[in-house]
Amino acid sequence: MIDFKSNDGTFSISVVGAGYVGCVSAACLCNDGYNVVAMDVSATTIERLANGKSPIIEPGLDELIAAGHEKGTLKATTDIEEAVRSTNMTFCCVGTPSLPNGTLNTGYVKQVSEDIGRVLRDKDEFHIVVMRSTILPGTMEEVVLPALAETSGKVPGVDFGVAYYPEFLRESTAIDDYYSPGAIVFGQYGDDTRSIDALKSLVAHIPVVPHVIPMRSGEIVKYANNCWHAVKISFANEIGNLCKSKDIDSHDVLEVLCADTRLNISKAYMKPGFAFGGSCLPKDLRALTGFGRLNNVPTPMLDAAYSANLLQIDRAKKLVNNAGKNNVGFMGVTFKENTDDLRESPMVELVETFLGKGKQINIYDPNVVKTENGGRNYLPHIAPLVCDTIDDVVARSEIVVIGNKYPGLAESLSASNKELTVIDLARVSMTSTANLTYHGLCW
Repeated sequence: MIDFKSNDGTFSISVVGAGYVGCVSAACLCNDGYNVVAMDVSATTIERLANGKSPIIEPGLDELIAAGHEKGTLKATTDIEEAVRSTNMTFCCVGTPSLPNGTLNTGYVKQVSEDIGRVLRDKDEFHIVVMRSTILPGTMEEVVLPALAETSGKVPGVDFGVAYYPEFLRESTAIDDYYSPGAIVFGQYGDDTRSIDALKSLVAHIPVVPHVIPMRSGEIVKYANNCWHAVKISFANEIGNLCKSKDIDSHDVLEVLCADTRLNISKAYMKPGFAFGGSCLPKDLRALTGFGRLNNVPTPMLDAAYSANLLQIDRAKKLVNNAGKNNVGFMGVTFKENTDDLRESPMVELVETFLGKGKQINIYDPNVVKTENGGRNYLPHIAPLVCDTIDDVVARSEIVVIGNKYPGLAESLSASNKELTVIDLARVSMTSTANLTYHGLCW
């Protein structure tokens, strides 16, 4: 890890945009011992900061800003050139409000990138530009980097550093969130490890290992987090409304739900892939939405969950249709691996769809019986299509749809010498070969 310091031995950071995120970031960085220059176009904001006062209401922030002012580690200015030129690293914390049509306004992000670039044009020492504003994936590459490159005349990631560092600060608990985050995320641009190392040094005292991921992944992480929180709130409210219709204390119900850290509060189910199925989720979802209708309680969140599941099935159907081949092999038709349950399996729906379209179907699933007296999951229209081995299906197919993972599957596909289109609904790690055309469902 590099020791990123200026010529006089200090580590200084400019924070451009002294709104909520900028103020909290500046105050915490000062508290951690760094020299900080806060910059904003608002003269009122800068005047308050220059006098050691917080321009926003946030528990604990007044004290941190006053301390930084007293120690002389917090400066404030309306001059972006002064801020960038006098520091080693710049945090960009400008606003990204919504436009009237709901899309993101990146005007402030572009403007500040151009302004920083103009300062970097004549700055000799390596400077790191860190975007903290909430921006949609692709904004760094399509807006920020071109603006920086054009006005600086330099190459991002080579002549100066760039990184994306999304914030996860909640109003009223922001300082606690800064020092005890659920996650720290750094979006890396290409091979620019120098910028990532500098950021790691900033958070080395925080007991959380940063996730270093590609820049576009970093950009969408903030949206994934916030939209997940929105979904949770709406879900809790919907369950609460249903409970109230039968005089049930919804807080008791959600307390029990959250007590399950094995499934409900965990990574379980948080892996993008194919639609859900089986004997529980579809049936129970329908039952609860039906319960809502009987009790005049709208359930738009639960209704949307069912609709979203159908759309995921349609997405898989389109991938098969677009391949334009007649012989389709299915690896797994039970609703998930390591079970023999075919009830409401979305894989069975795929098979039935393409049988109806006249496709030639072959199936590998060792948990599906082929004889009527073989077990509970005998389906007369499915059983004759089940092959004995993975290789049998590969040999007979032009398209292979992976529904479940099986030992030897990836090897069999990679070893095939024929042209194959692989449609992966389960995320199987495969070796790329010239004869395989690979499509992941949502990756």
